[in-house]
Amino acid sequence: MPEFTATIEWNRQGAAFADKRFSRIHSWAFDGGVTLPASASPHIVPAPYSSKEAVDPEEALVASLSACHMLSFLFIAAKQGYCVDSYRDQATGILEKNAAGKYWVSRVTLKPQIAFSGERKPSSEEFNAMHHTAHEECFIANSVKTDVQFEPTIDK
Repeated sequence: MPEFTATIEWNRQGAAFADKRFSRIHSWAFDGGVTLPASASPHIVPAPYSSKEAVDPEEALVASLSACHMLSFLFIAAKQGYCVDSYRDQATGILEKNAAGKYWVSRVTLKPQIAFSGERKPSSEEFNAMHHTAHEECFIANSVKTDVQFEPTIDK
């Protein structure tokens, strides 16, 4: 089975630590060579100890679920003979406390807008079935307990 790697790196850079006034800004480096600036969410840790310009773990989870669903959907659509011209998702995630009082990303809503071309376009039932199958086949969705909901639309 494939193995995926990411290197997460943070340095204190001389800041005090025990007083909790240290930067949460760090980097994520991936095996393909891409490095991203990362940080705790500014919704949780205020600036200057976080960066709104960096990716935070909660955003990354939402993006991972969205991207995995998209890739599964595109494969299914191609396999069924449809031609997808564009796919845009404005996904959102909700952070709240669970019954034990711990924060978790409880729900992610995917809102893909998809444009098809060609003579053959899916009916509403076929379109919804492709999303259902994409969700079932998404590796990331199968790896989390977050409730993933869908509000897909076909661009006309």
